Amino acid sequence: MKDDIKNMLFGMCLFLPSIQCKAYFVNKEDPFSKPNVIIILTDDQGYGDMSCHGNQLIQTPQIDKLYSESVRLSNFHVCPVSSPTRASLLTGKYASRVGVWRTFQGRSIMNKNEVTLAQIFEEDGYKTGLFGKWHLGDNYPYRPQDRGFQEVLSFGGGGVGQNPDYWRNDYFSDIFRHNGKNEYYEGYCTDIWFKNAMEFIDNNKNKPFFCYLATNAPHFWYFVPNDYTIPFRKKGMDDSQSRYMGMIMNIDENLGKLLKKLEELSLEKNTILIFMSDNGQSNYKLPKDGPFYYNAGMRGRKGSSYEGGHRVPCFIRWPDGGIEGGRDFNKLTANIDIMPTLIELCKIQDKHKIKFDGKSLAPVLRGSNSTWDERTLFVDYQGREIPEKWRNSAVMTEQYRLINGKELYDVRNDPGQQTDISLSHPEVVQKLQNRYDTWWNDISRNFDKYNCIFIGDDNENPVKLTCHDWHAEEALGVWDQEVIRQRQHKNGFWAIEIVSDGDYEFTCRTYPKEEDTRLNVVKVRLKIGNQVIEKECDPGESEVKLKLSLKKGETFLQSWFYENDTNSFGVPYIYIRH
Repeated sequence: MKDDIKNMLFGMCLFLPSIQCKAYFVNKEDPFSKPNVIIILTDDQGYGDMSCHGNQLIQTPQIDKLYSESVRLSNFHVCPVSSPTRASLLTGKYASRVGVWRTFQGRSIMNKNEVTLAQIFEEDGYKTGLFGKWHLGDNYPYRPQDRGFQEVLSFGGGGVGQNPDYWRNDYFSDIFRHNGKNEYYEGYCTDIWFKNAMEFIDNNKNKPFFCYLATNAPHFWYFVPNDYTIPFRKKGMDDSQSRYMGMIMNIDENLGKLLKKLEELSLEKNTILIFMSDNGQSNYKLPKDGPFYYNAGMRGRKGSSYEGGHRVPCFIRWPDGGIEGGRDFNKLTANIDIMPTLIELCKIQDKHKIKFDGKSLAPVLRGSNSTWDERTLFVDYQGREIPEKWRNSAVMTEQYRLINGKELYDVRNDPGQQTDISLSHPEVVQKLQNRYDTWWNDISRNFDKYNCIFIGDDNENPVKLTCHDWHAEEALGVWDQEVIRQRQHKNGFWAIEIVSDGDYEFTCRTYPKEEDTRLNVVKVRLKIGNQVIEKECDPGESEVKLKLSLKKGETFLQSWFYENDTNSFGVPYIYIRH
């Protein structure tokens, strides 16, 4: 019946100009069409890092164009750091609820049973693709290809050049992970993400697609082709400042190419395009009282519980969906709202009956007169192994911000959060503290649980463990390849789940397999549950192998490389084959 109707409509269109015919089959009146969805998520780009938000130090014409055509969520909040924002965006839930409350040390791994936005789209017949940053787990069952993404081009850890990433990647002509395999890509990383995303869009232009384009720029390290830094050096900016701005300029240029591609493919009207950032700006080299500092009047940067740490740009455009652009929506919204919003806009049946922390923005995006109820939202940045109540937290209402459970700001009258009014408004403080207590008691139920990396599963064998996912506070700061080179004496443990009984081989290395470097240690020691094994090492070799028989179940794995009888450090890389 559906096909008969479509054929009849197509026959009628033969008498109309071709452009009208094509428009019919992508516009909102077509009951058989599904909108495409693109989410562009930049990394550490602050609310003020674009000219449409008043920054006169940089010109972002393509971002400005999208701004002019979109509904702007001008009071939109994320988490103060990367992984938690991504977890909330892809689940519609508070990040701590899904096991993600920091950016490494095993706490950037998202609960394996969570249903992601990509899974919802995949189940509805969409083609799904991720291009760029994942940062929610590098091993099975936490990888993007395990969470609903059919096409994946990404890298390890939370940034190019971090220790789970391919060794010596430096943003230029690197080896990235394409559908689980290492492949070489020529060019600058941001250009690569956009180029391959556009190829994905081109290949799927005749079917609905979900494209998640998550850049690692303008996150530190500030690497970008020198041409992009020239305009800012001329203004007097130093090397770090000019590179940070240059990375944003490159993102803007690539956005322009993407917008043009959508127009060429006649997809721009029936594509929901969302542009946002994952937290406040991170360029700490910019002095707050310097001539080049602009943060749109907000206090705080990345990692801060003040507004500048978590209020970010969010633009949503969909011409065929009844979303009239060029206007602001200034009510309190957040990343947890994106997933329920897209489910409603795309008319996707939620087979999983997900209990979201967020709410759908679809009615207000379409200009409905429906009311937007007063709400209270929460953000925090834990930066530790086990979350601590009130740590780096903000309780948010339309009018107030309660910071760390103590400071109170009226953001309607004091958007820069300069005057603490907690002493004069104790009743507001008490009310928001009570709401936080209720929220904390709800989300903290599983803080003692671990998201274990699977060992002995056919979906990933061998498994590569890196010190990025060590638990324990003494493992702080092991996310960077430079820490490996410096041979810092740090250690931690991995939370693992042994899926199958059997014999296992452990290959221990100071550097990953792509870097053939001498061990320069005399002994290795492994502790898995109650089992301990040691072996003497040849300092001139690049790796040492050990074997153990293991029983299935959840346990901890800790390791030691000994430089001599007393000095030791954790094994940075272990490859485990079942």
